[in-house]
Amino acid sequence: MLSLRQVFALADAIHPRYRALVLLAVFGSLRWGELAALRRAGVDLDGGMVKVTGSLTELQGGGYHFGPTKSEAGQRTVAIPGVITSDLALHLARFTEPGDDALVFTSPTGRPLHHGNFRRRVWVRARRIAGLPDIHFHDLRHTGNDLTAAAGANLRELMERMGHSSTRAALIYLHATSERQRTLADAVSELASTARRPTGKKRGRNKASGTDVARRRHGTL
Repeated sequence: MLSLRQVFALADAIHPRYRALVLLAVFGSLRWGELAALRRAGVDLDGGMVKVTGSLTELQGGGYHFGPTKSEAGQRTVAIPGVITSDLALHLARFTEPGDDALVFTSPTGRPLHHGNFRRRVWVRARRIAGLPDIHFHDLRHTGNDLTAAAGANLRELMERMGHSSTRAALIYLHATSERQRTLADAVSELASTARRPTGKKRGRNKASGTDVARRRHGTL
C-alpha cells in the first residue's frame, strides 16, 4: 500500500500523459484493463463519475481484445473525488482524441496501452524518481481500496466500488481497517490509563492550625 504522499509523488514524477492514469487507478480503484478500455463517453466530469463497461485484454503473441469486465459486478459507475477532477479534465483536453468512443488513455502513438511497454518505458523510471520501492501498478488499486475502507465504507459499498460480486476481497480491506481501529483504540486506552494514574503521594490531612495547638496545650480540646 502507498501513502497519499507517495501517490502524489508518483503522479508528479510520471510523464504527464500518465498522471491521470495513476490518480484514477488510486482514487477510482480501477484495474489496469478497465483503465485501458475506458472511453471518453464513460467520463462525466460535471457529475464526478466514471462508468466502467469493459476491459482490455492483451493477447498472447500480440494484439488486443476489448471485452466485458472481469465479472458482471465489474460493470459499475464509480464516483471520483474532486481532488483529481482537474487532472482528468486536463488529460482529456491534451491526450484524448475527440469523440465519445475515443480511448481516454493511449500510448504516445495513439495505440491502446500495453502493460509491458508501459512498465519498461514509463513506470520503472517514475517509481525511481519518486523514491518508491519495487511496487506494481495494481498496488495503486489496492491503495484506493484501502483508502475507501478507511473512509468508512461498509462491505456492500466497498464491493460495489471494487467491482466484486464476492465478499472475500472486500473483507480483506475491512479487516485491515478493523485492525487499525483496534490499534487506535488501544492507544487511546493507554493514554486514558496514564491520565488516571496518581501523579504523587496523597496529601495528608491539613496541618493543625495555631488555635488548635494552643487549645491542646491548655487541655481545652
